[in-house]
Amino acid sequence: MIKPYGMTVMSDADHLQVTRSALSTLMNCNARLTPLMAMRFEKVFGISAATLLRMQLWHDLTRARLKASSLSISRVPPPAK
Repeated sequence: MIKPYGMTVMSDADHLQVTRSALSTLMNCNARLTPLMAMRFEKVFGISAATLLRMQLWHDLTRARLKASSLSISRVPPPAK
């Protein structure tokens, strides 16, 4: 997101009012996007916080599906009528 703006992680972190390490951790996929951070991105870059959070949810769900394929869980039978 910051490349088109010609910004560095440090200058972006300053704009977002977060530490450089917090932003770097997020950008390197070592942390999830929180609603508050999404609001910061919305205020600084104009992209909807809701859109960013939907993207985070999609990412999380995709990773969970990859892990879930190795689970040995069976479906519960439907209740009797």
